[in-house]
Amino acid sequence: MTRTPLADVACSIARATDLFADAWTALIMRDVICGVTRFDDLATDLGISRKVLAARLTRLVDEGVLTREQYQSHPPREHYLATPKGKELYPVLLALMAWGDRWYPTPAGPPMRIHHHDCGTTTTPVTTCAHCRGELTADNTTQLPGPGGAVGPGTRVLGPLVVTRAAKGPDGGQSPDTPQKTISSGTPSA
Repeated sequence: MTRTPLADVACSIARATDLFADAWTALIMRDVICGVTRFDDLATDLGISRKVLAARLTRLVDEGVLTREQYQSHPPREHYLATPKGKELYPVLLALMAWGDRWYPTPAGPPMRIHHHDCGTTTTPVTTCAHCRGELTADNTTQLPGPGGAVGPGTRVLGPLVVTRAAKGPDGGQSPDTPQKTISSGTPSA
């Protein structure tokens, strides 16, 4: 089955999942970020075919998410490390982990826990607002048009919906004090 490329869709989620669309890519990134960085160790840990692993690693290196670095010269050996771009996927992995822990739990409890060095506690990851640090949820947020938005493949219904929301104001028309945002000819991204 041929996969439809999503790189041209006016949606950041679509473009990100164009790279990060299969479970192997997520699990490779999980392993590398957790310290499993050698090809043979990745193949053993994941139980993935060497051909599939090589293809995923090549794409992650080509996209600048991972870098290949020599750790031994005789014989030459390389391992994979997350670049700054790759490390920024960590919150995505944490969000998937928290969701999986909640909705697909094992009888024994979470398979992995997260220890926060800064405060010294074991914690559960949450997505927070950069301004007030409050938790962001589907119920307390609204999507508004962005400057790179457009209606097209992948946003034919969503684009106009987000524009309509913007016309009502960030609070969906619920707050009379909310200033109305002028909408340019561009339409939103997700």
